[in-house]
Amino acid sequence: MPGRLQGKVALVTGAARGIGAAIARKFTAEGAQLALLDLDLQALEALAAGLEGTSLTAVCDIAEKTAVEEAVQAVLARFGRIDVLVNNAGINVFADPLHTTDEEWRRCMAVNLEGAWHLTRAVLPDMLGRGAGSIVNIASTHAFSIIPGCFPYPVAKHGLLGLTRSLAIEYAPKGVRINAIAPGYIETEKVTDWLETHADPAAARARVESLIPVRRIGRPEEVAFAAVYLASDEAGFCTGSVLTMDGGRSVVYHD
Repeated sequence: MPGRLQGKVALVTGAARGIGAAIARKFTAEGAQLALLDLDLQALEALAAGLEGTSLTAVCDIAEKTAVEEAVQAVLARFGRIDVLVNNAGINVFADPLHTTDEEWRRCMAVNLEGAWHLTRAVLPDMLGRGAGSIVNIASTHAFSIIPGCFPYPVAKHGLLGLTRSLAIEYAPKGVRINAIAPGYIETEKVTDWLETHADPAAARARVESLIPVRRIGRPEEVAFAAVYLASDEAGFCTGSVLTMDGGRSVVYHD
């Protein structure tokens, strides 16, 4: 049914493209007013121009606590409240463990884990004051299934699941729900660009799809549908949960 987020104010990070942009489109189609954060203002504004309803766009490096606090205050000044937070922004950092630089480690943790905490900590006072709110963290199947050569990204995503579950239990009695979505391979620019780095991109895609029981890569819109559910009142009894969206890959034992 339409209007599942009617009247709600949603803050989405990493909204300029990929999963974040798909979530923004689905949220606005369901009636939400949007605050969109990203480092790419031009892409954000282009996205917002194609959305119906009210939206606010702002550049924000979520690794910077002060920048996050200022962005959240701007959203509250504009809309008066924040009903939904989607912590989607993230970066890929893959390196050999013993050759991972301090800067690579810090940036991976700062964006993929600490950034979500900065946003969550900034929006919680408003949500707790009203006794209602939904936070959706976009994690990854890297949070529980390790692929060699992907360190330290899985470390941060494991931490994000810990953050989700810990805070969900902490604030469940106070009306704030906190859940996560763990996507596998999704047809985003990052995945497309990665496939293009192979000598034979078509063969690389075929190999990836052969590992997925549904035999295809997921679509950003499919993750967005899950985010709509978790953000909506339909998920009122759902907190501390992780919804895996990987076409069944993580439950299959591969040779």
